[in-house]
Amino acid sequence: MAARLIALFLALMSLGQGTLNRYETEMSLGGTLFLVNRDFVLASNYKPEDLVVPDVRLTYPDTTMRKEAAEALENMFAAAREEAGYTLIGVSGFRSYGQQASIYERKIQNAGKKQAMLLVAPPGASEHQLGLAMDLGTPQNQKLNEAFGDTEAGAWVRENCHRFGFIIRYKEEWTEITGYADEPWHVRYVGAEHAKRIYEMDIPLEYYVEMLRQVQYEQLTNEER
Repeated sequence: MAARLIALFLALMSLGQGTLNRYETEMSLGGTLFLVNRDFVLASNYKPEDLVVPDVRLTYPDTTMRKEAAEALENMFAAAREEAGYTLIGVSGFRSYGQQASIYERKIQNAGKKQAMLLVAPPGASEHQLGLAMDLGTPQNQKLNEAFGDTEAGAWVRENCHRFGFIIRYKEEWTEITGYADEPWHVRYVGAEHAKRIYEMDIPLEYYVEMLRQVQYEQLTNEER
C-alpha cells in the first residue's frame, strides 16, 4: 500500500492550484469528499438542503439522497440492469442524527456496545447523515449483511460502482482504519474522478482525503518559500 500511496501523492502533486482549490471545496461540509467518521462528526442539526427521492427501486418509498448522488445512483442501477441483468434496490439512504441515534442504541441493546461500535456508526458519525451514502440490496435479499458481497450483483457493484462516482466505503482489510466491519452493501458517493482513483489505488477514503490535505499543505509551503 505504501507504494500506491507514494504514486498517488506524486500524481496529486502535479495538479494545478485551481484543481486543488476545487478539491478543498469538495472536502468541506456540503462537498462530496467530506469525511465523516468517529473522529470527524456532524452536528445534530445538520441536514442537506438538496435531498431528493432517487428514481430507483426502493425498500422504503421516502428514502432520499442528495440530488447529485441520487442521479448517479439512478445511472448505476440502470447500468446494472442493462449491462448485466441485475436488479438493485436502495435499502437505506439519508438518516437524520436522531434516526441514527435510535439505530445505534438499539444495536447496543441487542449486541452489546463493543459489537455495536463495529457494526453501527454513533449519531453524528454516519455517512448516511451526509445524504451521500446508500445501502444496497437485491429483490432476493434486502437485509444488510455480508452475503451481498458474495452475490453476482454485489460483485458487479464492487467492480463498477466507481464508474458512477461511488466507492465501497468499508472493507474488512480496512477495519482498523475505518473502525467498521466489512460492508459490501454500503456505497458512498464521492464523484467519478475521485472514485476512479480510490478504486484503482484500493485505499480507504481516510487515506485519500489525508493525502489531498497533505498535497495542499505542501503546495502552500512551497509557495511561501
